[in-house]
Amino acid sequence: MKNPYLFGFLPLITILLFSMTFGLFAVNESLVLFKSIGVYAAMSEFLSDVELRIFLFICFAVLFFMVFSAVKLVGESVHTIGMLFFAKINEDNPPQESKALYSILLIGACLSVIGMNSFIVLIAIAIGTLLVYFIATMVRLTEYLGFGSVIGLLIFEFAIWTVLLVTLAYVLVKLYNSLLSSLPFA
Repeated sequence: MKNPYLFGFLPLITILLFSMTFGLFAVNESLVLFKSIGVYAAMSEFLSDVELRIFLFICFAVLFFMVFSAVKLVGESVHTIGMLFFAKINEDNPPQESKALYSILLIGACLSVIGMNSFIVLIAIAIGTLLVYFIATMVRLTEYLGFGSVIGLLIFEFAIWTVLLVTLAYVLVKLYNSLLSSLPFA
């Protein structure tokens, strides 16, 4: 008998790897920024270079871990709600979410180590990994759902993610504009 929890740890490892690679990139970029604005010299009086790097790495890795965990939670919730609306469940053959597809995400997280020095490569690997995982999941679901249900699920998920991202962008732009308008020199 196959253990159903065999692949259960892969999302955690994937999020940890992506958090570490994005965190290391952010540490390198923040140190360059600190040196260019003159803050690095003052910070080096309190912490050595290694201590500062470790401190920044922990802060950025935890930040990215929280962001990626939240995105995973929202993504699974949106997918589950979509399945509630569009899946016609047959009691004899219910659709099983393939946990083995998490290995696609793990491979992408491992590949992100290669692009750790370039933000564009990191983003491309993360988006490419998500697209391959999403396509593989939809192909897997076509075995259980009809074509119309899969199209409905795709449209639903695309619409929800579009609304979420547009709302987030709107809030960030409003926050940025209100911050700029509150500055005394503006």
